[in-house]
Amino acid sequence: MTTEEQTLITGPKVGITIAAMAAALMAVLDISIVNVALSDIRASFGTPLDQIAWVSTGYMMANVVVIPMTGWLQRRFGYKRYFTASILMFTAASALCGLAWNLPSLVLFRMLQGLGGGAIIPTAQSILFARYPRKEHGTAGALFGLGAITGPLLGPTVGGYLIDLFSWHWIFLINVPIGLFAAWFAYRNIEEPGYERPDEPIDTYGIALLAVGMGSLQYVLEEGNRNDWFQSFEIVVLTAVAVVSLVTFVVRQLETRYPVVDLRIFKNVAYSAATGINFLVGVALFSATYLFSLFCGAVVHYSAKDIGHVFLVAGLVQIVCMPLVGRFGHKVDGRALLFLGVLVVAFSLYLTTQYTRSVGFWDLTRPRMVLGAGLSLIFIPLSILALSDLDPKLRGNATGLFNLTRELGGSIGTAWMGMLVTDGTRVHAAHLAEHVTPYDPNTQQQVALLTHTVGAGTVDPTRTAHAILQLRVVNESMVRAFTDAFAMVSAVIACSALLVFLLRKPDGPVEIAGAH
Repeated sequence: MTTEEQTLITGPKVGITIAAMAAALMAVLDISIVNVALSDIRASFGTPLDQIAWVSTGYMMANVVVIPMTGWLQRRFGYKRYFTASILMFTAASALCGLAWNLPSLVLFRMLQGLGGGAIIPTAQSILFARYPRKEHGTAGALFGLGAITGPLLGPTVGGYLIDLFSWHWIFLINVPIGLFAAWFAYRNIEEPGYERPDEPIDTYGIALLAVGMGSLQYVLEEGNRNDWFQSFEIVVLTAVAVVSLVTFVVRQLETRYPVVDLRIFKNVAYSAATGINFLVGVALFSATYLFSLFCGAVVHYSAKDIGHVFLVAGLVQIVCMPLVGRFGHKVDGRALLFLGVLVVAFSLYLTTQYTRSVGFWDLTRPRMVLGAGLSLIFIPLSILALSDLDPKLRGNATGLFNLTRELGGSIGTAWMGMLVTDGTRVHAAHLAEHVTPYDPNTQQQVALLTHTVGAGTVDPTRTAHAILQLRVVNESMVRAFTDAFAMVSAVIACSALLVFLLRKPDGPVEIAGAH
């Protein structure tokens, strides 16, 4: 076996690929499928509207705590045991979620789910790159990407059907057979002949700082907009806790001999640039999806199932393009593919700034199809370029941090866009209201027309006309706020193109793996 063909994981390639893809699909599917069911869960438990978000917040808080530790956990327990245990934890927690009897029990079980799910994505990615030789890393990236992107595409649609046919409990119970299948395949096929458990102390103080800091930060990002940000004493306190904990954590990790998260990898300019791009991609991808779903529901009045159909049709482009990039992408400089992908994604988000209240199905779908093509050009070369210039002993740790930046980008972007839409709607409504006055000729004309048409059959035609006109002002304000937010996301992702020039083309074989 040549140097280029050596891998740190052995075993049947097909079996390992199936296990990694199934686990990744399950974990990613769960995030998007739960959002569809929040209304049904709230009705089932009689939960107030301002508390139901904890179903998602609890999961994400646990998720971001474990992601940066995956490299350390992989070293300590080995890929096979750690990956299998994470899948089983996620599966058991899914079963408990399906059996939850009230909101607190569901939130607790969702946190357990997050601990398992946070480990699955970066570990599945590391396993595929560790098993496939360097010349096939494009294929490995494409396979992982297929599992990771199919979840968000299928989630809303599958969730809608499960709720319609059965109940919200089944969005969790469906994970049980998939999880057991993936865990069995992982344990049966993954082999690590050279693995030796490292003899090093556990930095419990560092783990505690990371858990408190990341948990507090995620809570602030998830709940800040709903609590009016720093007008809330709770948000102020948790922000201070997050800052103090994470700053102390960073200092400790840079000083200790055995860090839980080795932050020294950011000395590598190429890795830092790729991580920065990944962060901005997370901002753009998650916030654009959030804005799109919100726009379809609040402005176009699509049901969850209708929104799922848009995602499904648009996502077919990504499912087709991803394997093609993985198969033939190595023939082109990855930096060129990445640069092109960033521009395509920015253009797709620019197209969404043209949305109006009267958009149809294909008007909504076409920009998402362009987005899927652009993301296919980003995901595979970005992961390879990020890890190509690192010492092999740092790559497991680097994979966890790399995935964390995308998650944090998504949380920050979603919180930011939620604030922009809320504030933007208010500002645009105030601006439009200045022109909708009894003395404005256009307003008078509209009131007269509505009074003699829609309002003609009502008790008070004039009041009806004014109410309809006010509703139009609110709707138009929302549309303008959404288009402003889409334009901002487009600008953010376009800025990431500048970081591409800091990347290096890989020279020589690379083994994307953890430190064993």
